Amino acid sequence: MRKRIWVQAAALGLSGALLAGCGDDADVEEPSQTGDAGAQQSTGDAGAKSAEVETPEAADDRAGDAPAASDAADEAQEEKDKADADMGEKGGDEAGDEAASGEPVSLIFGTGGTGGTYYPIGGALKGVFEQGDLVENVQVVSTGASVQNINNISDGLNHIAIVMSDVAYDAVNGDNQFDGEPAEISALAGLYPNVVQIVATADSDVESVADLEGKRVGVGKVGSGVEQSATKVIESAGMSYDDLAKVSHTGYADSVTAMSNGNLDAAFFTSGVPNSSITGLQQNTDIVFVPVEGEVADKLLEAYPYYETYTVPAGAPERYDLDEEVDTVAIRNMLIVGSDMRDDVAEELTRRFYDYLNSDKVSVGALKQFEPNTMNENLVAPVHSGAESVYESLSGSADEDADSGDADGRSAADEQTNDAKAAEESADSQSS
Repeated sequence: MRKRIWVQAAALGLSGALLAGCGDDADVEEPSQTGDAGAQQSTGDAGAKSAEVETPEAADDRAGDAPAASDAADEAQEEKDKADADMGEKGGDEAGDEAASGEPVSLIFGTGGTGGTYYPIGGALKGVFEQGDLVENVQVVSTGASVQNINNISDGLNHIAIVMSDVAYDAVNGDNQFDGEPAEISALAGLYPNVVQIVATADSDVESVADLEGKRVGVGKVGSGVEQSATKVIESAGMSYDDLAKVSHTGYADSVTAMSNGNLDAAFFTSGVPNSSITGLQQNTDIVFVPVEGEVADKLLEAYPYYETYTVPAGAPERYDLDEEVDTVAIRNMLIVGSDMRDDVAEELTRRFYDYLNSDKVSVGALKQFEPNTMNENLVAPVHSGAESVYESLSGSADEDADSGDADGRSAADEQTNDAKAAEESADSQSS
């Protein structure tokens, strides 16, 4: 009987040792080593005390130590698995971000009406931007221009757009139509000046902004940059829409048609010079350009930081070939993107645009009306960090060129000085 109990106890002890070994894993570090030690100690204790076991109850107590060691090892393995999973998830996120930073993107380019200047600029820049490795495709879309373009960027419908500085200023500061809801936009570059051009039919008797009172006036599409400038000019003359006989929210093409048909007396064309719609109107309708000058201009310049003076020259065939120059005001256009655009994409767009402007391939006249090195000047929206890196590199290159020029100048001056000294020494030698 005693012999049978001893054999049974020994068998239970061996079973306990095997159960303890079930929790081991070669990948488990410190916790598994503790588990191994516990299992070894349990096995050793079972062997040392097996001869003393007299009852199955005692053997059951020793066998109960083995699952405890197994549970410790299992817990250690679970902790390691969780740590590995966390590390893997983090590494996966970082790898995903890294991959995303070099992934090509497709962009929707918001412009303006097909009869304006924004739309052909978009068409020209489409090919320029698509030459880069990071831009797979650019879809150019006709829109209601500035306000709609900013709203579309905020809504994720557009990724890049052309806007007027006055509308961008309001958007960044949460003013006017963006009241209380500032837009998250960033500037890539400043563009050509958008000139406020008021054109009236010759028989309308409109020769000044004040003469628009009681007239039928086209003020641009609702929410467009044209309408914003029209509103400000009219207000600076002490008037409102209520003082006009008719307010027509028509784009360039429709305004031209209405003026040709005698349905409008005047219209605002806030764009680059020349505006193709105006040159078309000149072909079949006698028109006059209405200046924005004097007190009206002074009020605009004082109230709004984005206005500047502009003169449409006389006798310039590429600018309407006017008999007399016309003084007016202008607002710079801007190329903007969403503030969340990737830095590498914004950088590539800016650099390609700069290189394009410095090439002989510029096909849109408005893009020839400003110097490429002024792209980052007088911007009313924060410059995107990707674009900023381009301007910093260009500035650094300019400084290096200047330093090199100074060094070359000093070298030439030193050579002249040395030559003069040599000549003087030669003269002294001959005289002596």
